[in-house]
Amino acid sequence: MPSLLSLRHYSHELLSHSHGHAQLVFGLSGQLDFEVAGRASQVIRQTLAVVPADARHACGSRNGSQCLVLDVPSQHWLQQRLGGHADASLHLLDRPGALQLNPAQSQLVSWLAASPINDPVIAEQGAALLLASLAAEAQPLGESRRLPLAALDAHIDRHAAHPLQVGDLARLAGLSTARFHARFLDEVGQTPMEYVRGRRLQLARHLLQHSHLSVGDIAARVGYSSQSAFTAALSRQFGTTPRALRRACE
Repeated sequence: MPSLLSLRHYSHELLSHSHGHAQLVFGLSGQLDFEVAGRASQVIRQTLAVVPADARHACGSRNGSQCLVLDVPSQHWLQQRLGGHADASLHLLDRPGALQLNPAQSQLVSWLAASPINDPVIAEQGAALLLASLAAEAQPLGESRRLPLAALDAHIDRHAAHPLQVGDLARLAGLSTARFHARFLDEVGQTPMEYVRGRRLQLARHLLQHSHLSVGDIAARVGYSSQSAFTAALSRQFGTTPRALRRACE
């Protein structure tokens, strides 16, 4: 059996084969078309394919794809290295399909990909960390998982004075920008940037009512370089002016 972890570049049409050990294929860049036991998926960054032992699978990438591959050792190795996570890992490895990584798992994959994984200690400990984390946290693609709105709100509030990109929020949720936009619209009923604008104006209203900052200072704190643009946005959102909002709490 090959080493536990390896970096592989795919740049070929679909090839089909099987092997006697389970395998996890983590996307790093590009898109790898994958099919396991008749289930098709695409392995891209922040996703992986699960290949059970002896499962016939096909993969290929016309435009090139790089992946981190974990060739899973024996059941004895899993029980020895993973302890209480071994049974959950075996269950995970028995189910062919695609999984989505959370942000912490994605960072671990990126770190391992940049590490000397030919070192047996790094390879064994890295593989054990990945398997233990996946057994507890991995989310099948397509299953419902709520967006981390509390973490998104905290990020927006912390960076309200600065330009915010949808991609920044998508990374917090562990999603691509396109998937995050679609999920956000479906769950929240607004686009991410509509939500950011509303969150900024909610923060502005709080500052108007509970601080002595000038209107210009508050505008700057919530990302508006123009006080007139801030006043117009506040009026559209709440139907009133900054001065009237402040006076209502006096």
